Amino acid sequence: MLMEITIQLEAAKDILKQHFLTSEQPEEKKDPVFFDFVKKKTEPLFDQIECWEEEALRLAKNREISVHPQLIQSTRENFELILMHSFYIDVKLQRYMELHQAIDYVFLLIKNDIAKQ
Repeated sequence: MLMEITIQLEAAKDILKQHFLTSEQPEEKKDPVFFDFVKKKTEPLFDQIECWEEEALRLAKNREISVHPQLIQSTRENFELILMHSFYIDVKLQRYMELHQAIDYVFLLIKNDIAKQ
């Protein structure tokens, strides 16, 4: 189950990256219409990353994967950050890419651990 969620989140992360790279910063960040648009687009991903974290922490607790629980929690936080930054375009490209790479690293560790089983 964790492998499937991880692969889905990777695909979503790449779509978010494209959105970040090709979109303009919104004119009015506090616009209720824009907020509703972002909420509608991101809510399923917030739910999915929460499920991912729960499953990853369960597997880490059972020692089925060798990723430290703090790293799992940080990855969720980083994913949530890129979710918002992808729409609000309110961070420099370098910072966005650092978050992106940190997520990639943990996803790769988890996929490798699961593949070994």
